[in-house]
Amino acid sequence: MNEELAARIRLCAEIAGSGDELSRLTSIPRRTLEYYLTGQRELKVARCVEIAKAVGVDVGWLATGEGDRIKGLAAQSSADDKYAYVPLYDARCSAGHGSWSDGAKVLTMLAFTAYSLRKQGLEPAKLSAIRVDGDSMEGLLSDGDTVMIDHARNVLEGEAIYVIRLDDHLYAKRLQRQFDGSIQIISENKAYRDMVVPKEQLNDLEIIGRVVWAGGWI
Repeated sequence: MNEELAARIRLCAEIAGSGDELSRLTSIPRRTLEYYLTGQRELKVARCVEIAKAVGVDVGWLATGEGDRIKGLAAQSSADDKYAYVPLYDARCSAGHGSWSDGAKVLTMLAFTAYSLRKQGLEPAKLSAIRVDGDSMEGLLSDGDTVMIDHARNVLEGEAIYVIRLDDHLYAKRLQRQFDGSIQIISENKAYRDMVVPKEQLNDLEIIGRVVWAGGWI
């Protein structure tokens, strides 16, 4: 396999977040993927399609290096300087009762101006997006809204909205640290009761990242 193709596959791994994540998204064994990343094995057409689909790049670009990397983008020499792309996963975080889909796929890449992300102190490689499911955050986040997560901010810095994993469920919730060291998990919709994670059980609470942007149809 030529080095140019291997380099494009490595770029796909960067878009996915890592080689391990690209392996998970495509179900390609990690050792096999390493052969592709290093150019030691020829990439089959089916594998090429799987990789392109997983990270939202054009399969023709991946296979040949020709055309636009991102589907539907007009060719612009300065496009990569103007825009940064954040993967939108098909998993939904439940803002109601909590749910999580293993083996989530990348639906598309959301385009943000690189300037707007820099202005907020955000690194594109540490961002991802998922959709909210449920109404417990209604008034702030509605069912079907897309939220962008900053995975670099995975510790509680202060009261804010975070995506968390608790008891194998994923939630978008407001977190607030209490004086006794516990963390209160707050729903915007007061029809839902708040939850409290005691200080001695904080290891059971995983903060996936802080919600830094939300958008949806109105």
